[in-house]
Amino acid sequence: MNPASEQPQAQQPRAEQPSAEQPQAGRQQPDYARLAALGPYFALDTAPAGPPPPGFRPLPELYGTGPDAPLAARIQVVAQRLGTAELRVAASILHLGLAARFWSVGIGSAVLLGTVPTLERAWVRIPDQGPIDLWTPSEPVRPEPGELVDQLHRSVLIGQLEPLAAAVRAAVPLSARLLRGNAASALAGTLRVLSARESLPARELVTQLLDRPPLAGSGTLRTGPRGAAFRRTSCCLYYRIGPGAGLCGDCCFTRPPARREPPGTA
Repeated sequence: MNPASEQPQAQQPRAEQPSAEQPQAGRQQPDYARLAALGPYFALDTAPAGPPPPGFRPLPELYGTGPDAPLAARIQVVAQRLGTAELRVAASILHLGLAARFWSVGIGSAVLLGTVPTLERAWVRIPDQGPIDLWTPSEPVRPEPGELVDQLHRSVLIGQLEPLAAAVRAAVPLSARLLRGNAASALAGTLRVLSARESLPARELVTQLLDRPPLAGSGTLRTGPRGAAFRRTSCCLYYRIGPGAGLCGDCCFTRPPARREPPGTA
């Protein structure tokens, strides 16, 4: 199951298209093209000048609310594809995939390039399948307050995952604890991908992020020669897709709970 394969559909950009910021003298732009070598979840497209490619929209539009919001519409599509009548299940799976996408860009860039993209002027394109496409104007290297873990907390957790969680909860009632668990699970999943590269910096960054609020208490991370293992304290609801769905590898349960049908489904 690839949760990030269920993403909202793209629309043509409606806002004014940005111009790329020129690098400051003596400072080299981060080569975000290198991130693609880590996998599609890590990729971040950029350009030295000009507007984003066709089909992109400003990233903040993804976090809109209301009946016509991109996430609200996409949750319906995800539910149909999963074959479930429970919108909260579809919303959780969608959220998990998007969280994994943002963490991958942030952690991958921190480890590989020694910097974290702000995504303040990023644009997004949502394909029918696969992880969302992200594009940003070139970001020159500039002094950022705090260590890399602080930049990750600010740029990914606060800058992207907080508005994402708010938009999901505006569309479908889900507990904040479940969404924090999804964010922690996606972060640990990013580490598992990078563990194949013997990435000690990634382990240190992920451990620090899981130890600080709001992710503190969301689960337990164990690392060793065979990689990273995570056990969360909440459930993403994947088991409710159907009798054969089973549990995720980091689920708080050891066996699927007895299903209780939501009100109105009997």
